[in-house]
Amino acid sequence: MIELRPHQDDFIADIRQALRTDQAVLAQAATGFGKTVVGAFIAKSTTSKGNDLIFSVHRQELVDQTSASFTEVGIPHGFVVSGRPFNPHARVRVASIGTLKNRLDKIPVPKLLVVDEAHHCAAAGWEKVVNWAKEGGAKVIGLTATPWRLSGEGLKKHFDTMVNGPSVEWLIENKYLSDYKAFAPGIPVMDGVHTRAGDYVRGEVEEIMDDTVLIGDAVKHYLKHARGKKGLAFCVSVKHSEHVAQRFREAGVSALHLDGNTPKEDRRRAVRAYADGHIDMLTNVELFGEGFDLSSLAGKDVPIESVSLLRPTMSLSLYLQQVGRALRPKDHPAIILDHAGNLMRHGFPDDPFEWSLEPRKKKKPGSGGGDLPIRQCEACYFVHRPAPVCPNCGHVYEIQYREVEEVDGDLGEVNVRERRLQRKREQSAAQSLDDLVALGRERGYKHPEKWAGHVWTSRAAKSGRMQRYA
Repeated sequence: MIELRPHQDDFIADIRQALRTDQAVLAQAATGFGKTVVGAFIAKSTTSKGNDLIFSVHRQELVDQTSASFTEVGIPHGFVVSGRPFNPHARVRVASIGTLKNRLDKIPVPKLLVVDEAHHCAAAGWEKVVNWAKEGGAKVIGLTATPWRLSGEGLKKHFDTMVNGPSVEWLIENKYLSDYKAFAPGIPVMDGVHTRAGDYVRGEVEEIMDDTVLIGDAVKHYLKHARGKKGLAFCVSVKHSEHVAQRFREAGVSALHLDGNTPKEDRRRAVRAYADGHIDMLTNVELFGEGFDLSSLAGKDVPIESVSLLRPTMSLSLYLQQVGRALRPKDHPAIILDHAGNLMRHGFPDDPFEWSLEPRKKKKPGSGGGDLPIRQCEACYFVHRPAPVCPNCGHVYEIQYREVEEVDGDLGEVNVRERRLQRKREQSAAQSLDDLVALGRERGYKHPEKWAGHVWTSRAAKSGRMQRYA
């Protein structure tokens, strides 16, 4: 039986409070937080009061996954999904957004609409569904880890307010997510690669990542840093993924390629074999991304221990979804092997992002995705905050800018632990709320007062004076 953890219970309480004054609430929480479980408990509470609810998702696998969670919580439910019978008496319905948008004239508006992966709400079909619900007087809850579209467009048009769950850093510190070690060779040379719809053109990226050796080899570094661990490799295309899987097998690693066209039963068998330890590496294309739960498909807990990033992307959401696969709780650090330059492009997964309904401000290349910029040493591949000298090897940087050269060598470990310890030392030295605000300003945070308040609240919670998360 699923039970809510205290921070999930707090999250639901914050959503309920927001819905008292606003019609549409965007609920942001990190990958691995348990947003589907939160949605299930919201559904149970809604039906207990005699109200109807629709929980909408955008992929068939997520329909099955959500249905399984609802069943485990004890919620009878029907479906609005092509090929499944429609139960007119169901209080709760799990809906495919693609089917729901075409049946709005046949379905009564529910009391509450919950939209999973709500950062897609600016797309025409999603917007149609949300507007239908709001015009019919329904309350709307959007669930997402990253409340921006790829273009950087915000969601203020669709939601009145936003509720934030605890940060990734807080979830790691409190053992709700796994700690991690990251290794990175730098950013692949993307000169001349075009963009389309806000991301790199897939065919051009495939040519670089599949046919060119860039600073190390994915198989070699998996064997060096994660040998024997359950790994996922995120690839550019089917061809690329198949090629990567073949290279792993040639090196003696049991590996399989999966994608959205792999028959459902074949996927289920592969995931079960992976869960049982018969397969060490699954390579994939756009399969183990948004909301996908391997454990649900396998019918047992599947702690992913390593991710290999082999697809350069401009999408912060895609990047955080990918690294988030390995951050599910376990008793040892996850291994992130970044061959795509995404760490430098978007930042560390536990960076303090300033989420907002407003459009995302553009970042300078190589500045990372959070408020704290990143620099990579071209001598040892160490990734750190800006400094005139590399804190790892003592390399002195030239004053003028020059691009990181392409070097055939080992991935350098991103010293996550030392970076986090240094930040903790700085925070511990701040003995008052005013000291924390000053530290936030020194670090260049956009809202230092808000950040300081979160840290101060977290300290109070740990000392037993409060029961809220930072």
